[in-house]
Amino acid sequence: MPEVVSLGELVVDMFGRPAGVALKEVGTFMPAPGGAPANVAVALARLGVEVGFIGGVGDDPFGEGLTEVLKSEGVDIAHLQAIKDSPTMVSFVASASPVEQDFTIYRGADTKLRLEDLDREYITSAKVFLYGSVTLSGGSREAVLQAARWAKEDNVLVVYDPNWRPAVWPDLEGARDGILKGLEGVDVCKVNETELELITGTRECQGGSNRLLDRGVQLCLITLGSEGTYFNNGLVHDHVPAFPVEAVDSTGCGDAFCAGFTAALLETKKILGNLRGSELSDIVRFANAVSAISATQTGAMASLPRRNEVNVFLQRM
Repeated sequence: MPEVVSLGELVVDMFGRPAGVALKEVGTFMPAPGGAPANVAVALARLGVEVGFIGGVGDDPFGEGLTEVLKSEGVDIAHLQAIKDSPTMVSFVASASPVEQDFTIYRGADTKLRLEDLDREYITSAKVFLYGSVTLSGGSREAVLQAARWAKEDNVLVVYDPNWRPAVWPDLEGARDGILKGLEGVDVCKVNETELELITGTRECQGGSNRLLDRGVQLCLITLGSEGTYFNNGLVHDHVPAFPVEAVDSTGCGDAFCAGFTAALLETKKILGNLRGSELSDIVRFANAVSAISATQTGAMASLPRRNEVNVFLQRM
């Protein structure tokens, strides 16, 4: 059984070309594998972590191609389903700037995951269970929430990255309600400033993170782009600076961070609540490094570094 199980969407990202223009001005598109939970799974595999993925793709050429990608990366795909009569999710992405993306999303098999499709033992045998909010916005919501409950009941660490995508929600209120629903039982919540404001009503790191802690979260991670990362566990809070790199494309950087954090946390072999502030800072610093390397290349999965790349990067810094 894998150490980490990631549940969510696996999609075809259609990246607009040329870069630096809005989606409506794009001339051509270049397909690439993506989807935040799938990106995290691939990133973890490249960092040397045994990881499995739960999700759905269409019984179509896109789905077949994505399945082969995960398999070739060493991700366990025993619980990746090919769903008949439902297309693979496709996301059109334009990078108006290195830190700003424009999305239009067409959904399908990602909304068809059902409770009866899940294997409780597969989830509860892991050390970490990861998920996001995109699958909470469709017909897969109850299955995702139940999977998280199973993990929590069996003392599996639950990590939640809302990864808010306005295109998959009917409105702001619906997004906020759905994302908050996903917070129930979460141990670690990773958000950016925009998501923090959506969920808590403020972009102020300490105040916003305290509100998440009040909801039962053990550790809040707030990624701040080129400004680094803020963390708060109720006992200690700190800011870990970002690494200075020339950012080319921020697509997938949050997923890279999430994977880096999870991999470094597992290496400590400690319970989350037993970590000292200095240990948390070291874990976040490693996650920042994984994210920084990802930002220097284009594409979500293609930019994810392997462990030796991260080690070399850290030695140079």
